Amino acid sequence: MIDLGALLRVPYVDVEMGFDISPDGEKLAYSWNPNGQWEIYESSLIDRTNFPKQVSRGGGGKFHPQYSPDGRQLAFSVDFDGSENFHIFIHNFMDGSQRELAPEMNCSHQAFFDWSPDGQQIAFISDQIGHFNAYTILVNGGEARLVLDVEHPAWKVRWSPDGSKLAVTVEASGIDYWTYIVSFKNGETFPVTEGKGMIDAGQACWSPDSKQLAFCSDLHGYNNIGIFDVSTRKSSWLTHGEGEKQFPTWSPDGTSLGYIFNRGTVSWLALQSPGEQPELYQVDMGVHYLPEFSLDGNQIIFCFDSPRQPSDIWSFSRKSKQFTQITHSLPEEFSEIQFIMPEEITYPGLDGIGVPALLFNPPGPKPAPTVIIVHGGPDWLFEMTWYPLMANMASRGWVVLAPNYRGSTGYGREWQAASRFDFGGVDTDDVAAGANYLIRSGLADKLRIGITGRSHGGYLSASCMTRYPEIWAVGSAVVPFLNWFTNHEDIRPDLKHWDIENFGDPVENHQRWHDHSPSFFLDRMRAPLQLICGGSDVRCPVNDSIKAHDELREMGKVVDFILYEDEGHIFLKQENILDSESRRVAFLAKYLEGNHNEG
Repeated sequence: MIDLGALLRVPYVDVEMGFDISPDGEKLAYSWNPNGQWEIYESSLIDRTNFPKQVSRGGGGKFHPQYSPDGRQLAFSVDFDGSENFHIFIHNFMDGSQRELAPEMNCSHQAFFDWSPDGQQIAFISDQIGHFNAYTILVNGGEARLVLDVEHPAWKVRWSPDGSKLAVTVEASGIDYWTYIVSFKNGETFPVTEGKGMIDAGQACWSPDSKQLAFCSDLHGYNNIGIFDVSTRKSSWLTHGEGEKQFPTWSPDGTSLGYIFNRGTVSWLALQSPGEQPELYQVDMGVHYLPEFSLDGNQIIFCFDSPRQPSDIWSFSRKSKQFTQITHSLPEEFSEIQFIMPEEITYPGLDGIGVPALLFNPPGPKPAPTVIIVHGGPDWLFEMTWYPLMANMASRGWVVLAPNYRGSTGYGREWQAASRFDFGGVDTDDVAAGANYLIRSGLADKLRIGITGRSHGGYLSASCMTRYPEIWAVGSAVVPFLNWFTNHEDIRPDLKHWDIENFGDPVENHQRWHDHSPSFFLDRMRAPLQLICGGSDVRCPVNDSIKAHDELREMGKVVDFILYEDEGHIFLKQENILDSESRRVAFLAKYLEGNHNEG
């Protein structure tokens, strides 16, 4: 068995909030946790023998590093307590000083920001007036200036290379993102459109001449790369067809684009010029992230991980077509371990529709103890990534199934939208169908099937345990919510916006909100339940879990409740991650490997 604690101590490069290449093209800044603390590090792109150098210091997790245009400073976002109230700090390379940008602002910021090309300002997202809008502020101080308020939560900002425009992406209707262009020359604001209508358009990236904006859109069923001409306000399409194409980036000469191409749970690095076919390259069966061209355009820098190795930064040579690993997170003692690789399968849902999933089927006698791991989001998916929990479970001989239930990304717009207004319905059915499939296949011991998940995956775990109580021997819900009404009351305005757009108004749809809240049906639960929560969680506040714990105990049910007061929705402290994940596996193992029949 691979030790879980050792797996959880393996560092990895953050792939959610990105890295940055220095203006001279010689260095790379990224967020990394080799000592258990998320700090900003630099590596050389010229001399690969140099060890990484830590740049940031102080408390909190540091993410999204961004060099100033002159390379003399480095800005990054800091989350001190897991509350996702990010603070922007600036490190000065000249004297080593570090300061917070506008510490007097008593409001929440999103993690994503961007320097102006002249280095005088930073554009950022803040909820100063009650919801997230786009602002600019002088780097050396002053009041923030509101530049876009469209009554939809702003998400990301990108400054045009010539400094004349700002692209602001907002969470729009349903599962869509819209991108607006703000002109500083004439004050005009207009959206990315096709024809006369606004379209789903995210992941905006400016062309080097600032005349075009590449974006990602599922307008035609799958995510494809579009190009919006700012002067004509017309969109054309670089890519077409099935498969997900995301994260566009322009070559420095503006003649081609790089992006990530996904088919199911694996991806490729793609290079393509308008009117030509793409070139696809792959490090291994895994996932590629966030491509960026080097300053001379000869290399593409990106992140990669797989079930065999954690996320690290790699480069791809356009000349030699060879990959080079830049950061090295996997300790040498893991190099000889034979990690079990999952198989991508499709099993029938309860209605006969095929549900894609990853299946870890370790050697050993069958049927075996089994765990269904449910991803969060719900607009997310399980891919061929580094996941210590699954690696540990598979090494114990457990069968592990990770369903990409209806509502998951990665399989086109129709699949992602299939659970809209039915959360806790068809997605719950798809997860339960996975357990039934494993029983029919002879892989799962029907008396030893557990379920676990984080966030929306924790919600679905509780939903499965109340709607299909006969299936489960045990469940563990990490940072879950269990009551749509109370959770909606306690969360931020941007999260409330998402709820209403995708689940309807709670008053107008009271019955739906009630019937899909596991908290009203806890009496149906037969199996022991574990609840793991963060005290500063702004997405799934702990109140739901406290109430559920108390009610389950009054009913005489077996329930385990663990609260980490100093964590939020994503745990940042290594000691808490180690403790919580160890407790999760131990609780599952007690009922999957022992002879317990409570409930």
